[in-house]
Amino acid sequence: MADIIDSNHANPEEFYKSLKEKLEEQHNFPEEYLFKFIVTSDSEKITEILRVFDNLKYTLSNKESSTGKYTSVSIDCFVLDADQVISIYKKVATIEGVMML
Repeated sequence: MADIIDSNHANPEEFYKSLKEKLEEQHNFPEEYLFKFIVTSDSEKITEILRVFDNLKYTLSNKESSTGKYTSVSIDCFVLDADQVISIYKKVATIEGVMML
């Protein structure tokens, strides 16, 4: 999936409506969905992201950049539908300094 930050959708409501349509076209929910984030290499930021996934079944993998400044966080999570994916993205979006892919 393309970078979740999309300059063509200045209105977040329109963006999430469009995202929901794309998710429903391209995925067969319920299924495993891969969330990808990039954060500064700060364990507190990663912990904040993981709190969003509390009570969900997921697997986590991290990879630090070659300079050690950033960490990519990949979370493969079982989700029920597009609404749940969007809900997770909205919660992570409230965490400062997280780029969502």
